[in-house]
Amino acid sequence: MIDVRGLTKVYRVARKQVGLRASLKGLFVRPVDEVRAVDDVTFSIASGERVGFLGPNGAGKTTTLKMLCGLLTPTSGEVQVLGHDPRRRPRDLLKQISLVMGQKQQLLWDLPPMDTIDLNRAVYDIPRPQFDRTLAELTELLNIGDLLTKPTRQLSLGERMKCELAAALIHRPRVLFLDEPTIGLDVNMQATLRRFIQDYNERNGATVLLTSHYMDDVAALCPRIIVIRAGKLAYDGDLARLVKEKHPDRRVTVHLERPVDAPTMATLERDGLRMVDHADGQISFRVDPDHLRPGVQRILTLLPVADLRVEEAPLEDIMAQVFDEED
Repeated sequence: MIDVRGLTKVYRVARKQVGLRASLKGLFVRPVDEVRAVDDVTFSIASGERVGFLGPNGAGKTTTLKMLCGLLTPTSGEVQVLGHDPRRRPRDLLKQISLVMGQKQQLLWDLPPMDTIDLNRAVYDIPRPQFDRTLAELTELLNIGDLLTKPTRQLSLGERMKCELAAALIHRPRVLFLDEPTIGLDVNMQATLRRFIQDYNERNGATVLLTSHYMDDVAALCPRIIVIRAGKLAYDGDLARLVKEKHPDRRVTVHLERPVDAPTMATLERDGLRMVDHADGQISFRVDPDHLRPGVQRILTLLPVADLRVEEAPLEDIMAQVFDEED
């Protein structure tokens, strides 16, 4: 579905000099810096995959998505989406892809979402029977039946985002680019949109490339992740494998019935249970997976445990480590 080879985007940025003399000189000669927003990135995505596209702010994620959609022209490299070169913006490609950006909207502010959706029907030349079926399906999945006829400006952020998705998917795209689709939403609305995206992918076999700073989005939707850092490819592979490579230890969190003394905690430390957090009657330990069972037994023996939870290290911590690594 998506094939990227040596993708590079370089911007030439004029540097503003300080002072009157330098400003006057800059009217005729201005120093220019080259910024490599995307630098020799290569990856492929198969039909029906859900892939997380991750990186710190300024890593080049949105720039890459825009080149995949044909909104930006690469400086060098090759891109194929559905067998087409996006930079040529062929009609057959544009009718089969969609880009949803959480910080931008296509809905007309003073008109109801239904007007934008109907406009997209005309733009994509969707036959009326197909349009009616798709709209009915999206309305049911997103629960937006009573929102379509309200002015967009009267909708909450979450309601607008659901209507944005309906407008973006009315032509049933085969490739869906999602750039921070849950940004600014509360946890309930984030979960609703995650369920919808997964359901849409499974029902239609659509390929999904998702960027998000919410690791819950990534963990719920993306078995595979691609990480770029400073424009360069840093990781491409299975999310679970990355977790095991970077943080194989398990995190054991216990809630205590009463405080414990320092000697008891020192005993646990000597037994290989590394404490990573201790506050408000809750203690978290890092435990080697090979010693998880005896470690948990030791905790239950020495501590007044009211509740115990075993989980992998937080994905946020793992991705922060990946983002901070040197090439």
